[in-house]
Amino acid sequence: MSAAPSRRRRTALALTTTATALALLVSGCGSGGSDGKRIRVGVSGDSPEWEVLAKEAKKEGLTVETVVFDDYSLPNKALSAGDIELNAFQHLVFLAQSNTENKTDIAPVAATTVVPLGLYSGKHKQLADLPDGASVTLPNDPANQGRGLRVLEQAKVIELKKDAGLFATPDDITANPKHIKITPVNAQQTPRTLKDADAAIINDGVAELAGIDAKTALFKDDPASPQSVPYLNVIAARADRKDDPDYAKIVKLYASKAVQDEVRRTSNGTAHHIDLPAPELQAELARITKQLAK
Repeated sequence: MSAAPSRRRRTALALTTTATALALLVSGCGSGGSDGKRIRVGVSGDSPEWEVLAKEAKKEGLTVETVVFDDYSLPNKALSAGDIELNAFQHLVFLAQSNTENKTDIAPVAATTVVPLGLYSGKHKQLADLPDGASVTLPNDPANQGRGLRVLEQAKVIELKKDAGLFATPDDITANPKHIKITPVNAQQTPRTLKDADAAIINDGVAELAGIDAKTALFKDDPASPQSVPYLNVIAARADRKDDPDYAKIVKLYASKAVQDEVRRTSNGTAHHIDLPAPELQAELARITKQLAK
């Protein structure tokens, strides 16, 4: 998280494991509606594009505030509890996993960006330099673990079962010619493992917060590929509020030139905005959820 002060009130949430503590930490908790004016958006890490959007939203009579979470497990819980109105931190695969595990009904209302997932190293300059028996860490949540294994497969480091699907695990590895030792860890901890591990699969946002240049990745997947659609990041709302007209204004503002220029600037060009209609996003979420249930 950035330590710089925001131009509007930003609420930082400490880690907690109970919904009660979470409710106390989030300022202004209410009924969960936008009240036609105030919209709190849960994000992970610094999100300057929402600073730009907030300025534009004022012209629409809306006050947009970001609520910063340090743990991926919390924004959906806060959204479901009504402590925030929207969140914008996750891709569709993660949302499907979260809905299934927590029995929540959260729906995507807009696509934001898709970003590459990269393999980074503090010890090796090229992918070919990974030694036999190299240690590699990757996120341990099912959504990002599966994608991370796909990155390693695309890099020809491992091979996976043909039917492994989006939620592959290390047990689905069928070939590992370099005898890579794979260790799943908390996604936010992956940059720290670079001190000891030969390489790590690190989410784009986590890498940015750790000061890791995306251009230094040994390998990364292609965000423009059709296979990346499940990993579209989305703005999400509770399903019973997904058609709120205020949220529609937020969606339109996010696609505006001012906001997209900021997205490109702060992502160093790695983020790709894909304007997929909400019904298509919701259909893709349903498809992923069905696969998860198998």
